[in-house]
Amino acid sequence: MVKAIICGAGIAGLTLARRLNTLGWHVVLLERAPGPRTQGYMMDFFGPGYDAAEAMGLLPRLHELGYQVSEACFVDRDGRTRARLDFERFSRAMNSRMVNILRPDLELALRENLPTEVDLRFSIGPVHVDNRSDGVRVTLSDGRVLHADLLVGADGVHSTVRTLVFGEERNHLRHLGFHTAAFTFHAPEIHARLADRYCLTDTVDRQIGLYGLRGEKVAVFAVHRTSDPTLPTDPRAALLDNYGSLGWVVPTALARCPAAEDVYYDQVAQIETPRWHSGRVVLVGDACHAVSLLAGQGASLGLAGAYVLAERLRRAASIEEGAEEYERLWRPVVEEKQRTARSGVRWFLPHTTTQLVMRRIALGLARLPGIARLVARSQTGKPVTTITELERQ
Repeated sequence: MVKAIICGAGIAGLTLARRLNTLGWHVVLLERAPGPRTQGYMMDFFGPGYDAAEAMGLLPRLHELGYQVSEACFVDRDGRTRARLDFERFSRAMNSRMVNILRPDLELALRENLPTEVDLRFSIGPVHVDNRSDGVRVTLSDGRVLHADLLVGADGVHSTVRTLVFGEERNHLRHLGFHTAAFTFHAPEIHARLADRYCLTDTVDRQIGLYGLRGEKVAVFAVHRTSDPTLPTDPRAALLDNYGSLGWVVPTALARCPAAEDVYYDQVAQIETPRWHSGRVVLVGDACHAVSLLAGQGASLGLAGAYVLAERLRRAASIEEGAEEYERLWRPVVEEKQRTARSGVRWFLPHTTTQLVMRRIALGLARLPGIARLVARSQTGKPVTTITELERQ
């Protein structure tokens, strides 16, 4: 039986583990975190990942876990709406093949469908990799050694596998000039004001968005410009410092910010690495092609990329050939999304009042027939070749 070690039990890792197991592989899935992660953003999940989820039979569960969002609205410091984007129009621009879902809930759906034969281990990861022509020898953080035919790095932007096999992170990570954070808190009064809307501050250089979750919880998403990629030692203090002067309900949200260990905080970055595979080691998802939250399709591309990798491994005469074909097919797709994200920075977070006004105008025009599709295209880039089409290549 062919054996794979997958590092990272996130979206890409869970998807690949399930697909390889279905193809008859023995899979060991390693995750450094002590358990499933509860932090993460609300996502507009569409595109190739949606196609792959459909092929895997996951769509009913995703829609069950998802949220109905009526609109994204941009509000001033008094809570008055200055611009809005109708989500129904945006969804129609995606041919209604979209679901709004929290990242942890997408992982939950994948984890629920993980075959029992997959050996899922938490609180453990690799510390050394011996990449040989006949397989890999992986030394784990607890001192044990595993042997496999394939090692997959699905361990995110700060991938340990990528560092061990392809070199230091600084050679692959492209800081895009932002820091971002996310957290949740219980607030019935704010939850009622948000209703089914995703509300964001209509501000330059920094922005906070809020949306209601089940159980009268509120999720917060924050992003601000900074040229320094260094992360703060105290994320909660950094949030208060950068967003404390914003109006609306922001002061209340910040006052209820949980302890630092319950706050997701990172730089906004893309991963650009010359090769995604080397011998019996291959990277998938954010570990090799993080597009950043500016593109808004990281989860979709991670899920779809893992699906494509499994399919190429199934068809290939060797593991090396399968990895080569996966990269040949999938790299052009994600590189286009990375370029679209970098070119859309002004739209994502305006740097000047003029850019802010231009975004309001663009969102206003999006209400006109036919314009919503153009606005969606400006944010998502070219349509991605479907999973079915990729399988035929």
